[in-house]
Amino acid sequence: MNILVLGSGGREHALAWAIKQNPKCDRLIVAPGNAGIAAIAECAAIDPCDKHAVLELCQQQAIDFVVIGPEAPLAAGVADALRAQGYLTFGPSAQAAQLEASKAFTKAVCDACDAPTAAYARFTQAGPARDYVTAQGAPIVIKADGLAAGKGVIVALTLQEALDGLDEIFAGAFGAAGAEVVIEEFMEGEEASLFILSDGTDIAVIGGAQDHKRVGNGDTGPNTGGMGAYSPAPILNAQVEQKALDEIVRPTIAEMARRGTPFQGVLYAGLMIQNGQPRLVEYNVRFGDPECQALMLRLGAQVLDLLMACAEGRLGDVQPQWADDHAISVVMAAKGYPGSYEKGTVIGGLDMIEENSQQVVFHAGTTAKDGQITATGGRVLNVTARGASLQEAHDRAYAMIEQIDWPEGFWRTDIGWRAL
Repeated sequence: MNILVLGSGGREHALAWAIKQNPKCDRLIVAPGNAGIAAIAECAAIDPCDKHAVLELCQQQAIDFVVIGPEAPLAAGVADALRAQGYLTFGPSAQAAQLEASKAFTKAVCDACDAPTAAYARFTQAGPARDYVTAQGAPIVIKADGLAAGKGVIVALTLQEALDGLDEIFAGAFGAAGAEVVIEEFMEGEEASLFILSDGTDIAVIGGAQDHKRVGNGDTGPNTGGMGAYSPAPILNAQVEQKALDEIVRPTIAEMARRGTPFQGVLYAGLMIQNGQPRLVEYNVRFGDPECQALMLRLGAQVLDLLMACAEGRLGDVQPQWADDHAISVVMAAKGYPGSYEKGTVIGGLDMIEENSQQVVFHAGTTAKDGQITATGGRVLNVTARGASLQEAHDRAYAMIEQIDWPEGFWRTDIGWRAL
C-alpha cells in the first residue's frame, strides 16, 4: 500500500514510525514532514490544509490510504475532499471536527446527550463576559471558542487573571478563534486523556495517557501545547474508563450520528476525574501531542490495521492488543517557549542515540541544514521510551536526553511525577 500521512509534528513522526513497521506499508509519504520523518519516509513539501495540493499529490503518487494528523486540515474539510474523490481516509469530516474546532458546539452536544461537563456560558462581546466573570468569581476557566494551537485556554486563579484573559482574547490574541469565548466553572480533580477510535457506530479504546501542560516542574507556569506525557495513567482505571465510555463517549458518538454528522477518526476525551467520577474538559478530534508519541510506542505496527478498520467502517472486527508496559515522552523545547524563542539553533548528539522498539526520538520542530539538525519550533523533540514499569521508561528517556547536545533547549525533569 502507498500511504500518505498529513502533518509535520512529533505526532506525525510517531504515527509514521508505527505505520512504517506494518508489512502492509509498501511506501510512506508524509506531507510536509520534518527532519526526523525524512529519515524513515518520503517528505512532500505541500500545505496539508490545501485540498487541491493534497488531492494532486494523492493522484500523482497513487495513494491508497490517507491519515490526517493535525486538527487544522480536518477543520478545513480535507477529509471531506479526499472521500469525495474516493480516497480511503482516516479522520472526521469538517462538520464532525467541530467537536474540537468549536468549544461552544461541543457544549451543545454535551447538553443534548447529558454528558457530564463543566457549567458554562458563551459570549461574543467583552462587556457581558466581564460582567459574568465578575459575578462568578475565581477560579474560573476562559476559552477561545475556536482552534488556537492548544493555547486558547486560560485557567484563571484570580478575578484579575480572568478579566485580563478576556481582554487578551477579545483584543485578538487568538485571531478568529477568539471571536466567541466559552467561560466555564473551574473543575477540581486530576486530568487524564482517553483515546478512542470511532467508525461512526462502533468504538475501540486505544489507550489512556496523562500529559503535563504547564511549562515548569511541578506543573507550574503558563500552559503549553504539552511538555510531556505518559501511558497508561493510573487515575484512568477500569472503572473510571467504563464510566467515561458509558456517560460521555458513547452518548457523544450517538448524538453525532443522530445529527447526521457521524464521527469517524480518533476522539481524544480530556477528562477531569474527582472521586472516581469523570467529567469532560474538552474533545480533540486527533491524537494528542505528545500523548500520541507514548501511545504509538506501546501500540506499534498494529496501528495501521486499527486506523484502516476505522476508515473502512469495520471497527467492530478488530481489537487493540496491549503489551503490559509503560511509555513516557519528554518534550525538549526551545528556551523561551511558550513565549518568544530563537530558531535555527543546532542540535547535536542525535546520531549517537540507538533507536529501537524501546526508545525513539520523535522530531516535532526540526529541519536538516548543511548536514545538521536545527530547531525550527517551540517544542522541538519528543524523547520517548517504554519499559516494564513507568520508572524504567522514565529512566530510559532521561538517559537519552543526557546524550543530546542542545544548549538552547530545556525540558521538564519531572514528567510522570503524579504516577511515580
